[in-house]
Amino acid sequence: MAVPIVYGTPFSTYVRTVRMALEEKHAAYELVDVSVLDGEQKQPAHLARNPFGTVPAFEHDGVTLYETSAIARYVDQAFEGATLTPEDPRQRAHMNQIISIIDYHGYRSIILQVVAPRLFGPLLPPDADKEAIVAAGRPMAELCLSEFERMMGDAPYLAGGSLSLADLYLVPVVHYMMMTPDEALLHRLPGLTRWWRSMNERPSVTKTAPQLG
Repeated sequence: MAVPIVYGTPFSTYVRTVRMALEEKHAAYELVDVSVLDGEQKQPAHLARNPFGTVPAFEHDGVTLYETSAIARYVDQAFEGATLTPEDPRQRAHMNQIISIIDYHGYRSIILQVVAPRLFGPLLPPDADKEAIVAAGRPMAELCLSEFERMMGDAPYLAGGSLSLADLYLVPVVHYMMMTPDEALLHRLPGLTRWWRSMNERPSVTKTAPQLG
C-alpha cells in the first residue's frame, strides 16, 4: 500500500490533527511542507490539490482529499488499528458535535483571536489592536471549553471511554492556548485539565508537537 502524503505546514492545528490520526494508526506517512507564512497554500501547485487554498491536503493510493474532517475519517477507516470513532451512537454524536464546535466556534475564538495576537502577530495586519482581538474572542473561547468539559463529564476522553477524533481535533488548539496567558481558561476546568495532562503522555501528541522559533 502506498504511503499517504500530508501537504501542509507543521504548525497548522488541522495538519497536526491528521498527523496524529496517522500516528495513532501507526501508519507511515510523508509530510510535505506547504508554508503558510510564504503563502504557498495560495500558489498553483497547492491550489491544484485544494482549490480553496487551505491546509491540509492529502493523497493516498489514488485518493486525493482536502478538509480535515474528510481526511481524518478516511484515515480512521482506511488504516488498521484502534478505531477513532465510537461505536455507541450517542458517543459518536458527541464526537461529531465537538468537532463541529471546534470548526465553527473554537478555532476562530481560540486560535484566531486568543492565540494569534500573542503567538502569530506577523500574520495580523500591522495596525491590528491585538488586545481588542483577544478580548473579543475570550468569551466564546470560554464557552467552547466549558461545553467540552460538560459533555465529557467523568469520562477520560472527550466523547467517552476511548480516544476519538474529537480529542485529536482539540489537542492542537489547546496546545497553542497553553502558550498564552489564557492558559488559565483551562485550569478552571478540572476535567479538561485532567484530559490535557493525559493526552500529553500519548506518543502521537509528543511526536507531532510543532517546533516554533
